[in-house]
Amino acid sequence: MDEKEKNIEETQNLENQEIEKKEEILEETSEKKEEVAEKETLSEVKTETKEIENQSVEDFDWDSIEKSHDGYSSDERKKYEELYDGTLSTISEKEVIEGTVINITNREVVVNIGYKSEGIVPLNEFRYNPDLKVGDKVEVYVESQEDKNGQLVLSHKKARALRSWDRVNEALEKEEVIKGYIKCRTKGGMIVDVFGIEAFLPGSQIDVKPIRDYDIYVGKTMEFKVVKINHEFKNVVVSHKALIEAELEQQKKEIIAKLEKGQVLEGTVKNITSYGVFIDLGGVDGLIHITDLSWGRVSHPEEIVELDQKLNVVILDFDDAKKRIALGLKQLTPHPWDSLDENLKVGDKVKGKVVVLADYGAFIEIAPGVEGLIHVSEMSWSQHLRSAQEFLKVGDEVEAVILTLDREERKMSLGIKQLKPDPWEDIEKRYPVGSKHKAIVRNFTNFGVFVEIEEGVDGLIHISDLSWTKKVKHPAEFIAIGDEIEVVVLEIDKENRRLSLGHKQLEENPWDVFETIFTVGSVHEGTITTKIDKGVLVALPYGVEGFAGARHIQKQDGTTAKVDEKLDFKVIEFSKTAKRIILSHTKTWEEEKKGDSKKESSKSKKVNLNLEKTTLGDVTDLAALKSKLEGNEKNSEK
Repeated sequence: MDEKEKNIEETQNLENQEIEKKEEILEETSEKKEEVAEKETLSEVKTETKEIENQSVEDFDWDSIEKSHDGYSSDERKKYEELYDGTLSTISEKEVIEGTVINITNREVVVNIGYKSEGIVPLNEFRYNPDLKVGDKVEVYVESQEDKNGQLVLSHKKARALRSWDRVNEALEKEEVIKGYIKCRTKGGMIVDVFGIEAFLPGSQIDVKPIRDYDIYVGKTMEFKVVKINHEFKNVVVSHKALIEAELEQQKKEIIAKLEKGQVLEGTVKNITSYGVFIDLGGVDGLIHITDLSWGRVSHPEEIVELDQKLNVVILDFDDAKKRIALGLKQLTPHPWDSLDENLKVGDKVKGKVVVLADYGAFIEIAPGVEGLIHVSEMSWSQHLRSAQEFLKVGDEVEAVILTLDREERKMSLGIKQLKPDPWEDIEKRYPVGSKHKAIVRNFTNFGVFVEIEEGVDGLIHISDLSWTKKVKHPAEFIAIGDEIEVVVLEIDKENRRLSLGHKQLEENPWDVFETIFTVGSVHEGTITTKIDKGVLVALPYGVEGFAGARHIQKQDGTTAKVDEKLDFKVIEFSKTAKRIILSHTKTWEEEKKGDSKKESSKSKKVNLNLEKTTLGDVTDLAALKSKLEGNEKNSEK
């Protein structure tokens, strides 16, 4: 029994004693009144009345009247006042004390703190505690001992605020479970009222499973554990998940201890990702990989399961610590290959849908969980490397022929080109040697051009069979990929599925004619087109090309001929077999020079001969002339 209860009991005893005393006093008073009534005269009563009337209201001493009529002596009265004061709590304003809830209304809570009057606290200050009931102990802050109505003024909210940080720190230190009221949502979580402090509840700490609707928690009162306090910024972080985890830990240990491969358990879909589904096995999470959801192809797990769905799963594997558990769903049903038609064999035609497409081929699902691969090489008779996307797309319904079938390995290869006849079966009849055809240029190499006459029928034009006259270093100089070209079948290689083709053979060999035109020693006008390492290439008439060495392009003025110059060239070599013409410009002017030298030499001989004839024939005349001149001189002297 505490001190307050003792005080209350003593008070009750005193009150009983007081009642008995009053009864005795009343008896004595009644007797005295009778005596006074007899003794007092009417004049005395009037005098007393006048005195009372003459006194002002302000000076009237009510206490003296009460004391004179309460029947207590001053000592008795003092004694009883001290006992009564002992039954009341001594309180001071602005302090926090504990009180007892004695009544709850729709708007207020009446709290007794042992004072002469009870205090009133607004009910909304207790909204964090919806379980509040009469008799509960609560802390209150004494704002005023008495308001204008003589009422004790209390505040529970302020009391919580004053004690909150102490309580929060104590809860963190002792790992105490506390209650909090979720006020509202905020970015990343919720705001919780804990002891009057706004604490933060992260979204990840609300529950062990992902929360999809935060709003359902607003306005609820829940239990929490304080997990972090930042004293500098006055931040408090709480967690409800920590309480659940503690409860689930024991269940988890029990479940893990019983795990075995092949065991079938019931679980709930907890989370769905692009790569699989997380299943809650009752405190332990396992993962069904997307490939273990169904025997068929699955683009996304949402095609098979949905959140919160309950389903049976089989344990496929787990690590030594049993922290990673691999689960399977498709393993609970028979494999589709086991129920595949036994009569199905190589060569049979099947129908299916394209489920996966890659550059190298397409996977065709002919039954749920049963797929075959059509390699890109089995999509067309063409030998050119192509992508499967050129032939098919996902979702296409196709018919194919079974090429291989391995039931043990559960593999099947298919083909769709086999639905068409092989163009090489009667190639000799359709493309005989010497026949002319049109083809499409598909690819280049350094040695020739690959062309396609029709799908599956390819051929090669060697670089030497492109032109009779032009020297082709690379096929790109002659034609472009995608161009159409006329060809002649030169040779058929059925085993390797190749045709040797020619383009220049469409015309007669012009070198038979060139042999008569570009004879050795003949001179022709040509244009230098290209400069190469050892000389230049010269374009001659009739579209033929010749070669002139570096020492054969010296001009008469001593300079070297340049590209695009038009000059005379002399044929110094012609090869019909090699299709080669060797030219020289230098020899044209050198031989002309030699010819001029011979002419000058013959002229000089004639001049000398004439001089000789003149000298010999005129010797006599000169002598006579000399004599005549001498005679003339003598006469003049005389």
